[in-house]
Amino acid sequence: MTRIAGLAGNRGRNLLNVADRRPGGADLAVVLSYDPEAPVLEAAAERGIATEVVPLEDGVDRREHERAVNEALSGYEFDLVCLDGYMRILSDTFLEAQPTTLNVHPSLLPAFPGDDAWSDALEADVSVTGCTVHVVTDATDADGEIIEAAIDAGPIVTQEPVAVYEGDDEETLKERVLHEGEFRAYPRAVKWFAEDAVDVDLEAGEVSIDADVSSPEDADHGGLPVRRLASSDRLSTLRYGENPHQDAAVYADYTCDEASVVHADQLNEGAKALSYNNYNDADGALNLIKEFDEPAAAVIKHTNPAGCATADSLAAAYEQALSTDPMSAFGGIVALNRECDAATAELVIDSFKEVVVAPGYTDDALEILCEKENLRVLEVGELGERTDRFTEKPLVGGRLVQERDLQSITVADLEVVTEREPTDEELESMVFAWQTLKHVKSNGILLAQGTETVGVGMGQVSRVDAVRLAAMKADEHAEGKDAEGAVMASDAFFPFPDGIEEAAEAGIGAVIQPGGSVNDDDVIAAADEHGIAMAFTGQRSFRHD
Repeated sequence: MTRIAGLAGNRGRNLLNVADRRPGGADLAVVLSYDPEAPVLEAAAERGIATEVVPLEDGVDRREHERAVNEALSGYEFDLVCLDGYMRILSDTFLEAQPTTLNVHPSLLPAFPGDDAWSDALEADVSVTGCTVHVVTDATDADGEIIEAAIDAGPIVTQEPVAVYEGDDEETLKERVLHEGEFRAYPRAVKWFAEDAVDVDLEAGEVSIDADVSSPEDADHGGLPVRRLASSDRLSTLRYGENPHQDAAVYADYTCDEASVVHADQLNEGAKALSYNNYNDADGALNLIKEFDEPAAAVIKHTNPAGCATADSLAAAYEQALSTDPMSAFGGIVALNRECDAATAELVIDSFKEVVVAPGYTDDALEILCEKENLRVLEVGELGERTDRFTEKPLVGGRLVQERDLQSITVADLEVVTEREPTDEELESMVFAWQTLKHVKSNGILLAQGTETVGVGMGQVSRVDAVRLAAMKADEHAEGKDAEGAVMASDAFFPFPDGIEEAAEAGIGAVIQPGGSVNDDDVIAAADEHGIAMAFTGQRSFRHD
């Protein structure tokens, strides 16, 4: 376990942050200050951390003072020294007697060294500053006098950028650098030292860190870097977030080449702007229709598909998608993967929709759609390739990052496990259903006939309930279609045969699912008993947000 000796001159907020977070399991062994009134001493004592004071006495030179500091620390065991606002230039008297000593400086060195980095950054009118954790090296000459050029010149361990905004003053910038920069960078550096991932070569003036790698594409962690720096620009503030009491904004990543609702043109000027929920739902709808090469349409409600279909024409695809659940589609989002023509536009405006998203629109289609005062019409341009590799979900205190679920299956990928073989039509439906099911919240069940949905059961905590919901939707809400003879897709395996029993009662003809349950044999036996064909994909398709 790494033990730290902390030297601070005032509040020592970085040291206390490290003490509270214990990066890499590191602990503060002692906090020392030259000021007996320094608030950090009381805060450290409250945490059960030992404290020492070595006051600055008149007539005591630098090296003599440092020898006293060394003496005060001699009774403690520690592997690392961390400075925090310790406003003393250290000489070799201290540095050669102690383990590696780190400091955090409030700028991106070598820019703005010295003791007024915040004002220097503001005076220079930069848009980005930050902080630097560096190894402290001797900045004095043989007589103990300070060498200005050697201050804050030790090898860099890590840095963290921080934005500078119009209207910032020294105080606001100082607080932002502390909370958004130093509170991230210092614990990171301590963690690396605690994990023995750092090699300091003072003669060469270099620091190498085994853990700080760019994570190449062929690594076993799939290109996920150890540090993730992301910058985006606020596109606009929104009326509110998911609910009226929540403030919200949309930010744009201008390096994204993929067709996106964030970068879409809203063609009907004068209509109200997109809301937080509109953006979220429109993004989900657009991602769904990107799955298909054939003309495709989807209607999304609360990020779940109310219906989806592919067909020979866009109008037919939309009509089939809408008929899956026209009641739930009320107030939904429409996405199309072809230029919207007049025939499709006439169908779209036949009931209330919030947003329509498409690569483009004919003049006639645009005229029809713009008749609806508050139907937002978004043009995303050519869909092209899906280039964004990762998705992320913010959490309180962090974020999850993962590869997008870009899996795509063909009939050849399916393993038929039942006595009855699926028909060619059922196999086609299985592939369509699986590609659509990826966009249904788990637990998710989707029923399809041909290449159109007939019922969707989403977001259930029980897979059996999801089957019941999908069957109910198909039989009670769909127009001109039902569950009889449909293909059922499940985003994860059936743990018990009860899901198959419910499917048989609904009249399901075939099932596609991942397989992999310890009870697969019982599930297959239930399918055989009811004459249901079933195929395994070998991979699940959860979607939890």
